[in-house]
Amino acid sequence: METKNILIIAVVVVIIAIVGVVFATGMLNGNNDNGNAETTPFKTEFMEGSFAGKVKLVDDKEKFMHSYKDKENKITYNISTVDDSDALMDIYYLQGVMNPEKRTYNGNEWNIYFSQAVEGNDSNSDDDPMTIIICQSQGEKQGYLIYMIIDADSKINASLNTYGESYTDFVEPMLKSITLKESKNVPKIYEEFGLTKDQFKEQMDIIDQVKAGNQTAIQQVAG
Repeated sequence: METKNILIIAVVVVIIAIVGVVFATGMLNGNNDNGNAETTPFKTEFMEGSFAGKVKLVDDKEKFMHSYKDKENKITYNISTVDDSDALMDIYYLQGVMNPEKRTYNGNEWNIYFSQAVEGNDSNSDDDPMTIIICQSQGEKQGYLIYMIIDADSKINASLNTYGESYTDFVEPMLKSITLKESKNVPKIYEEFGLTKDQFKEQMDIIDQVKAGNQTAIQQVAG
């Protein structure tokens, strides 16, 4: 396995968490389960719903990736779709993202993952980490991903579970509002990593071995 391909997998969480195109479509006053008076609707080709709070559009250059910014609460939402989001979550396993909480809203089954990252991926940094909540749902033909990235200095309680304010007041109301839509020409996950289908399969085979506890495979990834 080529070194550059190992690096692609190793840094994917930080790339997707920090780099994105940011997008939102407007505001709608109303009430939701957490009592916030203001919500912001959004609509893309593959997903629509509403955020809790006031969210602004920054950019929407990518057809299958959109990002939204809540400046008041210092939250970024990255929303995307790929053909196989389960494979992507297997890759995140190498970063310690595992054991999701499972929830069903509007007939959609969601896996909720919690993680943290220091901006710039500097493990020696003294900065407080950002909290990242990943919501993932895999349909028959495509997968859906929502990344909620909460700045370290956000005023909301960003806990790494489904009991804190970040989930109960922001994530859950959003998921309850969402409708998922089937798209055409959904990006292939291996293309998103700049790999061929066979190259990607090779790496996924190694990841499966790592998850199964194969020590040789673990050394391959680490080395």
